[in-house]
Amino acid sequence: MIKVIIADDHKLFRQGIAVLLEDMEDVSLIDDVDNGNELLAALKDDLPDIVLLDLDMPGKNGIEVLEEIRQQYAELGVIILTAVDVPMVPYLDICGANGYLFKSTSHEEVENAIRSVYREGFYFNKSVSQAMLGSLKKPQRKKPTLKNNVTLSNREVEVLELICQEYTAKEIGEKLFISPRTAEGHRRHLIEKLGVKNTAGLIVKAIKEGIVDI
Repeated sequence: MIKVIIADDHKLFRQGIAVLLEDMEDVSLIDDVDNGNELLAALKDDLPDIVLLDLDMPGKNGIEVLEEIRQQYAELGVIILTAVDVPMVPYLDICGANGYLFKSTSHEEVENAIRSVYREGFYFNKSVSQAMLGSLKKPQRKKPTLKNNVTLSNREVEVLELICQEYTAKEIGEKLFISPRTAEGHRRHLIEKLGVKNTAGLIVKAIKEGIVDI
C-alpha cells in the first residue's frame, strides 16, 4: 500500500485529491494538511511514501518545506503541485523534488505520478521533460564582470533578469525554486554589489551595463 499525505492550503483541492485517491486500491491517504508546519509535524507521526506538496502555502512555502524534508527524510518521495503554468523544472534536481505536476492536470496523470515516484523514484511528463531538455541545450551565459572587478553569479543574473521583469520575491522564488527569503537576499546583495540604492537603481544599472536584455 502506497501511503500519501497532501499538503495544500486549498481545502477544496485537497478534498478533490482525496476522492481520487479513494478510487486507487493500492493507495492510502493517511493525512491532509494546509500548511508546511503541519506537514512537518505529520511526517514525525506517520511517515508516508509520497507527499503531494503545494508550492504556495502560508507560513513556510513548499520550497522551504522541501529543503527541511530533504535534510530529515532523504528518501521520501515528493511531488510538487503548482497552479503556475510555467515549467520551472530545470531546478528540480537542485530542490530535490521527485516529480512536478500542474494543478490543472488530469486524474490519470496524478495516479501515474504517484505510482511512478513510488516504484521508480521520479516522474516527469512530456512538458516537464521538454523543459529539462531545453535547459540542458541552452549555452551557459558568461558571468558579467563590471567595473572594479565585480562579478555576478549565474543565479544573481537570473534573479536580476526577473527583477527587471517586475517579478516579486515570491514569484522569483517559485520560478527559480528558492525561498522568497533567499530571493530577497539576492536582491539586497545585488544592490550592494552594483552600488545602487534601490530596486529602481538595479533595473537602470542592469540595462545600462548590458547585463539584461529588455
